[in-house]
Amino acid sequence: MGLWTFLEGCLLIANALAILNEDRFLAPRGWSLSEVSERRGKSLKVQAIGLIYATQYLRLPLIFLNVITIVIMLVSG
Repeated sequence: MGLWTFLEGCLLIANALAILNEDRFLAPRGWSLSEVSERRGKSLKVQAIGLIYATQYLRLPLIFLNVITIVIMLVSG
């Protein structure tokens, strides 16, 4: 596995986290933002919820990274 493959995998995971819908997917499972505000801890669940919401705020840079990745893959073959 090369560095490029690892970066593509990270980009795919970031895309997957960015498209999660709070009302349809996160809130019924107890992973909403209100859960984080109630529990001001450093648990793994709170950190994962914070990561999900951070990637959702960074959707525009993710779009540009996807475009750059697609162009590089088209040029390199």
